[in-house]
Amino acid sequence: MRKLVVWNLMTLDGYFEGTKPWDIDFHNLVWGPELRKYSEQLGEEGDLLVFGRKTYEGMAAYWPTAEDDDNIKQYMNNTAKIAVSRTMKEPGWNNARIVSDPVCELQRLKEQDGKTIFIFGSAELCDAMLKAGLVDEIRICLVPVVLGAGNPHFKAATAQRPLRLLEATPLKTGAVILRYEPASAA
Repeated sequence: MRKLVVWNLMTLDGYFEGTKPWDIDFHNLVWGPELRKYSEQLGEEGDLLVFGRKTYEGMAAYWPTAEDDDNIKQYMNNTAKIAVSRTMKEPGWNNARIVSDPVCELQRLKEQDGKTIFIFGSAELCDAMLKAGLVDEIRICLVPVVLGAGNPHFKAATAQRPLRLLEATPLKTGAVILRYEPASAA
C-alpha cells in the first residue's frame, strides 16, 4: 500500500504563496544545500506527483526549461504526474495525465504497490484530500518569515484536524522541516 504525502514550503503566518499566484520569493530565504538534499531524497522516495490545476500549470511552465539542478529537474520532468482538473484537455507535460475525480483516483492508487505519492503545493487539492481522509503525512518546510497576507496553505475547516508530530528537523537557514501524520492514522 502506498502513502499519500503533502509537501510544501509555508511562512510562519501560514501562507504558501503571497497575494499573487506564484509569489514564492520567500523560498529563496531557505533554499540551500540542506533543502536541495531533502528535495533529492523526496525524488528517491516517490514515483508519482499530483498537482491541482493551478500548481500543475506553473510547474509545467517552469520545469521543462529550468536551469536548476539536474537531479531535481530530471525528477520533476520524468516522474509520472497527475493534473487534477475538470477543465484541462491536454496535460502538455512529459509523463502526465489529467484526472477529474482525485478522491477516487488517489484512493485506487494508494491501494496499489509503489512508492510514495506526493502532492506538491496545491492547497485546495490538499484540503480536499485531508477532508477525504486520504492524507497519510503532511510535510511542511516552515520558512522563518511573516508575509502578512497571501494564500493560506491550510484552508478553513469546520472541525479541528489533530496531527501527531513525527519529526522536526531544523536547517541552517533557520527553516524547520516538520513531519506530521493525521492523529486518526496514529
